[in-house]
Amino acid sequence: MTSAVSQSTRKSPPATGRLDVRRIREDFPILDTKVNGRPLVYLDNAATAQKPRIVLEAMDRYYREQNANVHRGVHHLSVVATKAYEDARLRVQRFIGAECPQEIVFVRSATEAINLVAQSYGRPRLRAGDEIVISAMEHHSNIVPWQMLCGQTGAILRVAPIDDAGELMLDGYEALLGPRTRLVSLCYVSNALGTINPVGEAMELAHARGIPVMLDGAQAAPHLRLDVRALDCEFLAITGHKLFGPTGIGVLYGKRSLLEAMEPYQGGGDMIKSVTFEKTEYNDLPHKFEAGTPNIAGTIGLAAAIDYVERIGLEAVAAYEDGLLRRATEVLSAIPQVRIIGTARHKAAVVSFVVDCAHAHDVGTVLDLEGIAVRTGHHCAQPVMDRFGVPATARASMAFYNTMEEIDALADGVRKVVKMFG
Repeated sequence: MTSAVSQSTRKSPPATGRLDVRRIREDFPILDTKVNGRPLVYLDNAATAQKPRIVLEAMDRYYREQNANVHRGVHHLSVVATKAYEDARLRVQRFIGAECPQEIVFVRSATEAINLVAQSYGRPRLRAGDEIVISAMEHHSNIVPWQMLCGQTGAILRVAPIDDAGELMLDGYEALLGPRTRLVSLCYVSNALGTINPVGEAMELAHARGIPVMLDGAQAAPHLRLDVRALDCEFLAITGHKLFGPTGIGVLYGKRSLLEAMEPYQGGGDMIKSVTFEKTEYNDLPHKFEAGTPNIAGTIGLAAAIDYVERIGLEAVAAYEDGLLRRATEVLSAIPQVRIIGTARHKAAVVSFVVDCAHAHDVGTVLDLEGIAVRTGHHCAQPVMDRFGVPATARASMAFYNTMEEIDALADGVRKVVKMFG
Protein backbone atom coordinates (compact mmCIF):
# COMPACT_ATOMS: atom_id res chain seq x y z
CA MET A 1 0.00 0.00 0.00
CA THR A 2 1.47 3.38 -1.02
CA SER A 3 0.73 6.41 1.12
CA ALA A 4 0.30 10.00 -0.01
CA VAL A 5 3.48 10.85 1.84
CA SER A 6 5.70 8.43 -0.02
CA GLN A 7 4.20 9.35 -3.38
CA SER A 8 4.86 13.02 -2.73
CA THR A 9 8.63 12.58 -3.03
CA ARG A 10 8.67 11.54 -6.66
CA LYS A 11 8.95 15.06 -8.13
CA SER A 12 11.34 16.57 -5.61
CA PRO A 13 14.31 18.39 -7.12
CA PRO A 14 17.63 16.56 -6.99
CA ALA A 15 19.79 17.15 -3.94
CA THR A 16 22.82 19.28 -4.71
CA GLY A 17 25.30 21.31 -2.75
CA ARG A 18 24.41 24.33 -4.88
CA LEU A 19 20.86 25.43 -5.55
CA ASP A 20 19.41 25.56 -9.05
CA VAL A 21 17.05 28.38 -8.17
CA ARG A 22 15.60 28.69 -11.68
CA ARG A 23 14.65 25.04 -11.55
CA ILE A 24 13.27 25.34 -8.02
CA ARG A 25 11.04 28.27 -9.01
CA GLU A 26 9.30 26.04 -11.54
CA ASP A 27 8.00 23.97 -8.62
CA PHE A 28 6.03 26.94 -7.21
CA PRO A 29 3.09 27.81 -9.49
CA ILE A 30 2.22 31.02 -7.66
CA LEU A 31 5.56 32.58 -8.59
CA ASP A 32 4.24 32.95 -12.14
CA THR A 33 1.65 35.43 -10.85
CA LYS A 34 1.56 38.96 -12.24
CA VAL A 35 0.82 41.83 -9.84
CA ASN A 36 -0.13 45.14 -11.42
CA GLY A 37 1.21 43.80 -14.67
CA ARG A 38 4.60 42.99 -13.17
CA PRO A 39 6.16 39.66 -12.13
CA LEU A 40 5.47 38.84 -8.50
CA VAL A 41 8.47 39.35 -6.21
CA TYR A 42 7.42 37.51 -3.06
CA LEU A 43 9.40 38.66 -0.02
CA ASP A 44 6.91 37.88 2.74
CA ASN A 45 8.09 34.38 3.58
CA ALA A 46 8.33 34.98 7.33
CA ALA A 47 4.57 35.50 7.33
CA THR A 48 3.85 32.46 5.16
CA ALA A 49 5.90 30.66 2.55
CA GLN A 50 4.63 29.50 -0.83
CA LYS A 51 3.86 25.84 -1.53
CA PRO A 52 5.54 23.59 -4.09
CA ARG A 53 3.45 21.43 -6.40
CA ILE A 54 4.22 18.24 -4.51
CA VAL A 55 2.55 19.67 -1.41
CA LEU A 56 -0.53 20.71 -3.38
CA GLU A 57 -0.63 17.35 -5.16
CA ALA A 58 -0.26 15.35 -1.94
CA MET A 59 -3.20 17.14 -0.35
CA ASP A 60 -5.28 16.91 -3.51
CA ARG A 61 -4.52 13.17 -3.74
CA TYR A 62 -5.73 12.65 -0.20
CA TYR A 63 -9.05 14.40 -0.86
CA ARG A 64 -9.54 12.71 -4.24
CA GLU A 65 -8.44 9.17 -3.42
CA GLN A 66 -8.09 8.63 0.34
CA ASN A 67 -10.54 10.91 2.14
CA ALA A 68 -11.69 9.33 5.40
CA ASN A 69 -11.33 9.96 9.10
CA VAL A 70 -8.39 8.45 10.92
CA HIS A 71 -8.05 6.01 13.84
CA ARG A 72 -11.77 5.17 13.83
CA GLY A 73 -12.51 2.94 10.87
CA VAL A 74 -11.68 -0.56 9.66
CA HIS A 75 -12.68 0.15 6.08
CA HIS A 76 -10.11 0.61 3.33
CA LEU A 77 -10.13 4.40 3.05
CA SER A 78 -9.80 4.89 6.80
CA VAL A 79 -6.89 2.47 6.96
CA VAL A 80 -5.13 4.29 4.10
CA ALA A 81 -5.79 7.72 5.62
CA THR A 82 -4.60 6.59 9.05
CA LYS A 83 -1.39 5.22 7.57
CA ALA A 84 -0.71 8.47 5.71
CA TYR A 85 -1.42 10.49 8.86
CA GLU A 86 0.86 8.42 11.07
CA ASP A 87 3.54 8.27 8.35
CA ALA A 88 3.52 12.07 8.50
CA ARG A 89 4.18 11.89 12.24
CA LEU A 90 7.17 9.63 11.61
CA ARG A 91 8.39 12.09 8.97
CA VAL A 92 8.27 14.98 11.43
CA GLN A 93 9.99 12.86 14.07
CA ARG A 94 12.94 12.26 11.75
CA PHE A 95 13.00 15.89 10.61
CA ILE A 96 13.50 17.30 14.11
CA GLY A 97 15.40 14.33 15.56
CA ALA A 98 12.86 13.31 18.19
CA GLU A 99 13.43 10.03 19.99
CA CYS A 100 10.02 8.53 19.20
CA PRO A 101 6.74 9.40 17.42
CA GLN A 102 4.94 9.70 20.75
CA GLU A 103 6.82 12.98 21.23
CA ILE A 104 5.17 14.52 18.14
CA VAL A 105 1.80 16.16 18.72
CA PHE A 106 -0.08 17.65 15.77
CA VAL A 107 -1.73 21.01 16.49
CA ARG A 108 -3.07 23.90 14.41
CA SER A 109 0.01 26.09 14.66
CA ALA A 110 3.03 27.03 16.72
CA THR A 111 0.68 29.33 18.60
CA GLU A 112 -1.50 26.42 19.67
CA ALA A 113 1.59 24.43 20.66
CA ILE A 114 2.71 27.21 23.01
CA ASN A 115 -0.79 27.54 24.47
CA LEU A 116 -0.90 23.78 25.02
CA VAL A 117 2.32 23.90 27.03
CA ALA A 118 1.11 26.92 28.98
CA GLN A 119 -2.13 25.24 29.98
CA SER A 120 -1.18 21.56 30.24
CA TYR A 121 2.33 21.94 31.64
CA GLY A 122 2.39 25.38 33.22
CA ARG A 123 -1.01 25.90 34.78
CA PRO A 124 -0.99 22.88 37.14
CA ARG A 125 2.60 23.54 38.23
CA LEU A 126 2.91 27.30 38.69
CA ARG A 127 2.03 29.11 41.89
CA ALA A 128 1.87 32.76 42.85
CA GLY A 129 5.35 34.27 42.76
CA ASP A 130 6.78 31.70 40.36
CA GLU A 131 8.46 33.14 37.28
CA ILE A 132 8.52 32.59 33.51
CA VAL A 133 11.36 34.07 31.46
CA ILE A 134 11.02 35.15 27.83
CA SER A 135 12.96 37.65 25.73
CA ALA A 136 12.18 41.13 24.48
CA MET A 137 12.12 39.97 20.84
CA GLU A 138 9.26 37.47 21.10
CA HIS A 139 6.29 37.15 18.78
CA HIS A 140 2.97 37.81 20.47
CA SER A 141 2.29 34.06 20.43
CA ASN A 142 5.21 33.63 22.83
CA ILE A 143 4.08 36.49 25.05
CA VAL A 144 0.31 36.45 25.40
CA PRO A 145 -0.12 32.76 26.45
CA TRP A 146 2.35 33.33 29.28
CA GLN A 147 0.61 36.54 30.32
CA MET A 148 -2.65 34.60 30.43
CA LEU A 149 -0.99 31.89 32.50
CA CYS A 150 0.39 34.49 34.90
CA GLY A 151 -3.10 35.91 35.27
CA GLN A 152 -4.44 32.44 36.07
CA THR A 153 -1.74 31.44 38.56
CA GLY A 154 -0.24 34.63 40.00
CA ALA A 155 3.11 33.87 38.36
CA ILE A 156 5.34 36.69 37.11
CA LEU A 157 6.61 37.22 33.56
CA ARG A 158 10.26 38.28 33.31
CA VAL A 159 11.66 39.70 30.07
CA ALA A 160 15.32 39.30 29.10
CA PRO A 161 16.72 42.40 27.37
CA ILE A 162 18.06 42.78 23.84
CA ASP A 163 20.71 45.23 22.70
CA ASP A 164 20.64 47.83 19.93
CA ALA A 165 21.62 45.21 17.34
CA GLY A 166 18.66 43.05 18.33
CA GLU A 167 20.74 40.40 20.07
CA LEU A 168 19.79 38.68 23.30
CA MET A 169 21.85 40.03 26.20
CA LEU A 170 22.94 36.79 27.85
CA ASP A 171 24.14 38.49 31.03
CA GLY A 172 20.76 40.11 31.50
CA TYR A 173 19.03 36.85 30.68
CA GLU A 174 21.14 34.90 33.16
CA ALA A 175 20.44 37.44 35.88
CA LEU A 176 16.72 36.68 35.56
CA LEU A 177 17.16 32.95 36.17
CA GLY A 178 16.40 32.47 39.84
CA PRO A 179 15.03 29.99 42.36
CA ARG A 180 11.43 30.81 41.36
CA THR A 181 12.00 30.46 37.59
CA ARG A 182 9.82 27.58 36.43
CA LEU A 183 10.13 27.85 32.65
CA VAL A 184 12.06 29.66 29.93
CA SER A 185 10.44 30.18 26.50
CA LEU A 186 12.51 31.71 23.70
CA CYS A 187 12.26 32.13 19.97
CA TYR A 188 15.04 30.40 18.06
CA VAL A 189 14.80 33.01 15.29
CA SER A 190 13.11 36.40 15.63
CA ASN A 191 10.38 36.96 13.05
CA ALA A 192 10.72 40.76 13.31
CA LEU A 193 14.52 41.08 13.37
CA GLY A 194 15.87 37.87 11.88
CA THR A 195 18.14 37.37 14.91
CA ILE A 196 19.28 33.78 15.43
CA ASN A 197 19.41 33.40 19.19
CA PRO A 198 22.22 31.55 21.01
CA VAL A 199 19.72 28.97 22.19
CA GLY A 200 22.38 26.43 23.12
CA GLU A 201 23.99 28.82 25.62
CA ALA A 202 20.60 30.00 26.86
CA MET A 203 19.49 26.43 27.52
CA GLU A 204 22.73 25.51 29.27
CA LEU A 205 22.25 28.43 31.65
CA ALA A 206 18.66 27.35 32.34
CA HIS A 207 19.39 23.64 32.64
CA ALA A 208 22.22 24.32 35.08
CA ARG A 209 19.49 25.58 37.39
CA GLY A 210 17.04 22.78 36.58
CA ILE A 211 14.79 25.05 34.51
CA PRO A 212 13.02 23.55 31.47
CA VAL A 213 13.10 25.40 28.14
CA MET A 214 10.57 25.79 25.36
CA LEU A 215 11.74 26.93 21.92
CA ASP A 216 9.53 28.71 19.41
CA GLY A 217 10.98 27.21 16.23
CA ALA A 218 8.44 28.61 13.77
CA GLN A 219 10.98 30.84 12.01
CA ALA A 220 13.91 28.47 12.47
CA ALA A 221 12.53 25.34 10.79
CA PRO A 222 12.61 26.73 7.21
CA HIS A 223 16.22 27.91 7.55
CA LEU A 224 18.12 25.78 10.06
CA ARG A 225 18.65 22.13 10.85
CA LEU A 226 16.70 21.25 13.99
CA ASP A 227 17.74 18.39 16.28
CA VAL A 228 15.81 18.37 19.52
CA ARG A 229 18.03 15.77 21.14
CA ALA A 230 21.17 17.75 20.37
CA LEU A 231 19.45 20.95 21.50
CA ASP A 232 18.07 19.14 24.55
CA CYS A 233 15.02 21.42 24.71
CA GLU A 234 12.03 20.23 26.70
CA PHE A 235 9.51 21.59 24.18
CA LEU A 236 9.64 22.87 20.59
CA ALA A 237 6.91 24.46 18.48
CA ILE A 238 6.95 24.62 14.68
CA THR A 239 4.33 25.50 12.07
CA GLY A 240 3.71 24.09 8.63
CA HIS A 241 2.89 27.17 6.58
CA LYS A 242 6.29 28.82 7.12
CA LEU A 243 7.93 25.53 6.11
CA PHE A 244 6.40 25.56 2.60
CA GLY A 245 3.52 23.42 3.85
CA PRO A 246 -0.18 24.07 4.47
CA THR A 247 -1.76 26.51 6.87
CA GLY A 248 -3.61 25.13 9.87
CA ILE A 249 -1.03 22.51 10.82
CA GLY A 250 1.71 22.74 13.42
CA VAL A 251 3.73 20.52 15.69
CA LEU A 252 4.48 20.42 19.38
CA TYR A 253 7.52 18.37 20.33
CA GLY A 254 7.81 17.48 23.99
CA LYS A 255 10.06 15.13 25.89
CA ARG A 256 8.07 11.98 26.43
CA SER A 257 8.39 11.98 30.21
CA LEU A 258 6.94 15.49 30.37
CA LEU A 259 4.09 14.78 27.97
CA GLU A 260 3.23 11.62 29.90
CA ALA A 261 2.86 13.65 33.08
CA MET A 262 0.74 16.39 31.47
CA GLU A 263 -3.05 16.47 31.35
CA PRO A 264 -4.79 17.41 28.08
CA TYR A 265 -6.39 20.84 27.95
CA GLN A 266 -8.91 19.96 25.23
CA GLY A 267 -11.35 17.08 25.39
CA GLY A 268 -13.35 15.24 22.75
CA GLY A 269 -13.08 12.38 20.32
CA ASP A 270 -9.92 10.38 19.67
CA MET A 271 -8.13 11.60 22.81
CA ILE A 272 -9.86 9.00 24.98
CA LYS A 273 -9.64 5.31 25.75
CA SER A 274 -13.01 5.11 27.44
CA VAL A 275 -15.76 7.49 28.50
CA THR A 276 -18.51 7.10 31.05
CA PHE A 277 -20.53 9.80 32.76
CA GLU A 278 -18.49 9.13 35.86
CA LYS A 279 -14.98 9.09 34.42
CA THR A 280 -12.91 9.44 31.24
CA GLU A 281 -9.67 7.57 30.66
CA TYR A 282 -7.33 9.43 28.32
CA ASN A 283 -5.64 7.93 25.30
CA ASP A 284 -1.94 7.19 25.06
CA LEU A 285 0.60 9.65 23.67
CA PRO A 286 0.44 11.52 21.43
CA HIS A 287 -3.28 11.09 20.85
CA LYS A 288 -4.40 12.38 24.25
CA PHE A 289 -3.46 15.88 23.04
CA GLU A 290 -5.18 15.58 19.64
CA ALA A 291 -8.86 16.03 20.42
CA GLY A 292 -11.32 15.83 17.53
CA THR A 293 -10.84 15.24 13.84
CA PRO A 294 -7.34 16.42 12.97
CA ASN A 295 -6.13 18.30 9.90
CA ILE A 296 -5.37 15.10 8.00
CA ALA A 297 -4.69 16.75 4.67
CA GLY A 298 -2.52 19.30 6.44
CA THR A 299 -0.33 16.65 8.06
CA ILE A 300 0.12 14.92 4.71
CA GLY A 301 0.99 18.25 3.09
CA LEU A 302 3.46 19.02 5.88
CA ALA A 303 5.23 15.70 5.35
CA ALA A 304 5.47 16.43 1.62
CA ALA A 305 6.92 19.87 2.37
CA ILE A 306 9.55 18.34 4.66
CA ASP A 307 10.44 15.83 1.94
CA TYR A 308 10.86 18.70 -0.51
CA VAL A 309 13.01 20.85 1.77
CA GLU A 310 15.23 17.98 2.83
CA ARG A 311 15.71 16.89 -0.75
CA ILE A 312 17.03 20.36 -1.57
CA GLY A 313 19.15 20.32 1.59
CA LEU A 314 18.86 22.69 4.52
CA GLU A 315 22.59 23.34 4.53
CA ALA A 316 22.45 24.48 0.89
CA VAL A 317 19.35 26.53 1.68
CA ALA A 318 21.09 28.27 4.58
CA ALA A 319 24.13 29.13 2.49
CA TYR A 320 22.08 30.49 -0.39
CA GLU A 321 19.77 32.51 1.82
CA ASP A 322 22.77 34.00 3.61
CA GLY A 323 23.84 35.37 0.23
CA LEU A 324 20.40 36.89 -0.27
CA LEU A 325 20.57 38.44 3.19
CA ARG A 326 23.98 39.96 2.52
CA ARG A 327 22.81 41.40 -0.79
CA ALA A 328 19.64 42.86 0.70
CA THR A 329 21.56 44.37 3.61
CA GLU A 330 24.10 45.90 1.23
CA VAL A 331 21.70 47.43 -1.27
CA LEU A 332 19.26 48.78 1.32
CA SER A 333 22.02 50.18 3.49
CA ALA A 334 23.29 52.11 0.47
CA ILE A 335 20.07 54.17 0.41
CA PRO A 336 20.67 57.12 2.79
CA GLN A 337 17.05 57.41 3.96
CA VAL A 338 16.84 53.71 4.93
CA ARG A 339 17.64 52.38 8.38
CA ILE A 340 17.77 48.65 9.06
CA ILE A 341 16.21 47.53 12.33
CA GLY A 342 18.01 44.47 13.63
CA THR A 343 21.69 44.08 12.80
CA ALA A 344 22.58 40.97 14.79
CA ARG A 345 25.76 39.12 13.85
CA HIS A 346 23.81 35.92 13.26
CA LYS A 347 20.62 36.37 11.27
CA ALA A 348 18.20 34.44 9.13
CA ALA A 349 17.17 35.94 5.78
CA VAL A 350 15.03 38.74 7.23
CA VAL A 351 15.61 42.47 6.78
CA SER A 352 13.35 44.89 8.64
CA PHE A 353 13.78 48.52 7.75
CA VAL A 354 12.29 51.98 7.99
CA VAL A 355 12.36 54.75 5.40
CA ASP A 356 12.78 58.09 7.14
CA CYS A 357 10.44 59.98 4.81
CA ALA A 358 7.61 57.44 4.61
CA HIS A 359 5.45 55.32 6.90
CA ALA A 360 5.97 51.57 6.57
CA HIS A 361 2.47 51.12 5.13
CA ASP A 362 3.25 53.64 2.38
CA VAL A 363 6.45 51.75 1.66
CA GLY A 364 4.49 48.52 1.30
CA THR A 365 1.88 50.14 -0.93
CA VAL A 366 4.41 51.60 -3.33
CA LEU A 367 6.32 48.32 -3.47
CA ASP A 368 3.10 46.47 -4.22
CA LEU A 369 2.56 48.70 -7.24
CA GLU A 370 5.91 47.32 -8.45
CA GLY A 371 4.73 43.74 -7.82
CA ILE A 372 6.86 43.38 -4.68
CA ALA A 373 5.28 41.78 -1.61
CA VAL A 374 6.75 42.73 1.76
CA ARG A 375 5.17 42.78 5.20
CA THR A 376 4.51 46.10 6.94
CA GLY A 377 3.45 46.80 10.50
CA HIS A 378 4.55 45.51 13.89
CA HIS A 379 4.78 41.86 12.75
CA CYS A 380 2.97 40.63 15.87
CA ALA A 381 5.96 41.90 17.84
CA GLN A 382 4.87 45.26 19.21
CA PRO A 383 7.37 45.21 22.10
CA VAL A 384 10.17 44.96 19.52
CA MET A 385 8.88 48.09 17.81
CA ASP A 386 8.73 49.84 21.18
CA ARG A 387 12.29 48.76 21.95
CA PHE A 388 13.56 50.42 18.77
CA GLY A 389 11.27 53.43 18.98
CA VAL A 390 9.44 52.88 15.70
CA PRO A 391 5.71 52.36 15.09
CA ALA A 392 6.28 49.80 12.34
CA THR A 393 8.80 48.49 9.86
CA ALA A 394 8.78 47.12 6.35
CA ARG A 395 10.09 43.57 6.37
CA ALA A 396 11.59 41.67 3.47
CA SER A 397 11.91 37.98 4.30
CA MET A 398 13.54 35.68 1.80
CA ALA A 399 13.39 32.02 0.83
CA PHE A 400 15.45 29.73 -1.39
CA TYR A 401 13.27 30.51 -4.43
CA ASN A 402 14.10 34.21 -4.33
CA THR A 403 16.79 35.60 -6.62
CA MET A 404 19.43 38.30 -6.47
CA GLU A 405 17.51 40.13 -9.22
CA GLU A 406 14.49 40.27 -6.93
CA ILE A 407 16.60 41.79 -4.17
CA ASP A 408 17.78 44.45 -6.62
CA ALA A 409 14.15 45.06 -7.61
CA LEU A 410 13.36 45.62 -3.93
CA ALA A 411 16.08 48.25 -3.70
CA ASP A 412 14.82 49.94 -6.86
CA GLY A 413 11.33 49.99 -5.36
CA VAL A 414 12.56 51.55 -2.13
CA ARG A 415 14.37 54.24 -4.12
CA LYS A 416 11.04 55.02 -5.78
CA VAL A 417 9.51 55.39 -2.31
CA VAL A 418 12.23 57.86 -1.36
CA LYS A 419 11.75 59.82 -4.59
CA MET A 420 7.98 59.93 -4.10
CA PHE A 421 7.92 60.91 -0.41
CA GLY A 422 11.31 62.53 0.10
